[in-house]
Amino acid sequence: MRFLIVRTDIRAVADGDIAAAWADGHRLRDETTAPEPRRQIVHAEDRDAALLLARALATVGAVRAGKQRVKVLPLADPRLAFRHRPGRTAT
Repeated sequence: MRFLIVRTDIRAVADGDIAAAWADGHRLRDETTAPEPRRQIVHAEDRDAALLLARALATVGAVRAGKQRVKVLPLADPRLAFRHRPGRTAT
């Protein structure tokens, strides 16, 4: 399985927004509708390589200072993604 390793900026959030999200029970950040700005993107062919690259990116000063974060995201196999979509049949 392939992986995507992404280094992103962390968006600042006001204390009032945190309290409102906590009180209403909704998410403060929704990466599907408003992803954090990307700084660097790297691909890896397997999990071990992805984690090694993520550890390397985590040594960047901005990540260590809490201004950026590193995310490891699994990418679906394109052959399997088509097969699992509802309403679609493989040809």
